[in-house]
Amino acid sequence: MDLGLNEIQQMLKNSAREFLSQECPLTLVREMEEDSRGYTNELWRQIAGLGWTGIAFPEQYGGTGGSFLDLAVLLEEIGRSLTPGPFFSTVVLGGFTVLDAGTDVQKQYILPGICSGQLLMTLALTEVSATYEPWGIETTATREGDSFRISGQKLFVSDAHVADVILIAARTTQSDDPAQGITLFFVNSNTPGLTVTQLSTISSDRQCEIALDNVIVPADAVLGDVDGGWPIIQRALHRATAGKCVEMLGGADAVVEMTVEYAKQRTQFGRPVGTFQAVQHHCANMATDVEGCRQIAYHAAWKVSEGESAEREVSMAKAWVSSAYQRVCNLAHQCHGAIGFTKEHDLQLYTRRAKVQELSYGDVNFHKELAMQQIEA
Repeated sequence: MDLGLNEIQQMLKNSAREFLSQECPLTLVREMEEDSRGYTNELWRQIAGLGWTGIAFPEQYGGTGGSFLDLAVLLEEIGRSLTPGPFFSTVVLGGFTVLDAGTDVQKQYILPGICSGQLLMTLALTEVSATYEPWGIETTATREGDSFRISGQKLFVSDAHVADVILIAARTTQSDDPAQGITLFFVNSNTPGLTVTQLSTISSDRQCEIALDNVIVPADAVLGDVDGGWPIIQRALHRATAGKCVEMLGGADAVVEMTVEYAKQRTQFGRPVGTFQAVQHHCANMATDVEGCRQIAYHAAWKVSEGESAEREVSMAKAWVSSAYQRVCNLAHQCHGAIGFTKEHDLQLYTRRAKVQELSYGDVNFHKELAMQQIEA
């Protein structure tokens, strides 16, 4: 295992950072927090034109044949710049899930559109319980001849307000084992009976509520097998969690750079605050946490990219990175003082994102429990 980037990945990283620094400054991030869609068509067209949306998909679908680890390099830079848009939901939640479990017809229908940036997707999993465990899926899908009737509610669905196709997890069979009887369905966003409402969140990201009122979909809209959706969802969650860890790493790294630069420039008592030992210790602790995040996040991403069993590594990474990102932001605020809490300063943008990402795909305690189960096994 070599966690260092190869030459192509390093070039990708450098070019992505240069592009995002020019085309996605934090001023744009602020503007998009107030925008109803949350991103600009121009930025999305540029991202798709660079091949980012197809970087980890086979060439036969219009991709470039890269790996999940190549995608992770991009996700780190996206996290660093807080890039707005449906990239994560479309590529990681949607595209990879179809690539993993879709039929040839479904792949040909979905993946070329994702690679070209013409089709947006997301995955609707969580409900009122907000759990990522199978017992939380209460939305029902009833077979009626050659179709299914879906009814229920989904919460905290990323970018559902702009998605063209939504993967809906619903229960098709009641069972004593909650992991049994779950099925994934493709549902077009304009299907009658489907209503999407944006939620207000602390980070101003685009989380949505989906109401499904007797939504009818054909039988061929099933992804995978009927009643066999939970293993597909588990693999999707592992990818999403690993990807989110790398994204959080990018944000934490940006916070450290921002804080070190502030400590060099801000003067107090006649000298830069960075010359005070307490501030130096804070910066050193932040840098140590970020390096720990880098090692454990890329280890998990590498395991996922290699197609190996990664349950333990992914949960360990999420538990560590979630806590470390919080510590980095807390120490950054101590170094900045009151200015870091104001909306005019950029630090609060990362702090708010960090809080939401800490809870995404399972919080610290959830993943500690999963990691412990893997260790005991």
